[in-house]
Amino acid sequence: MPKPLIVEIPHELGLAEARRRIADGLEQAQGMLGKTGIAVDRMTWTDDRLDFAMAAMGQKVDGQVDVGPQTVRVEVRLPLLLALFAERIQKKVGQEGNLLLTKK
Repeated sequence: MPKPLIVEIPHELGLAEARRRIADGLEQAQGMLGKTGIAVDRMTWTDDRLDFAMAAMGQKVDGQVDVGPQTVRVEVRLPLLLALFAERIQKKVGQEGNLLLTKK
């Protein structure tokens, strides 16, 4: 099993606002994911942690998002086939996370 992909995104929003933005962003993204061939199997919040599982390219992906007062930590466990794209996935998660958590 490959090493998990981890992205840490700093923010200055505070815990409640960061969690709200993550939840809202994921709700919007779910509609678009289906059109790209990504099926969301599970998204479950427990306090400030989101556990998720999805399928992409016939591969199962799971992980969690931990929302903290100053940092959001995303951990994704990729199967071997998708691990080949880990660098690209990590960059995209970081970019999208920064856009979501930038003060507006």
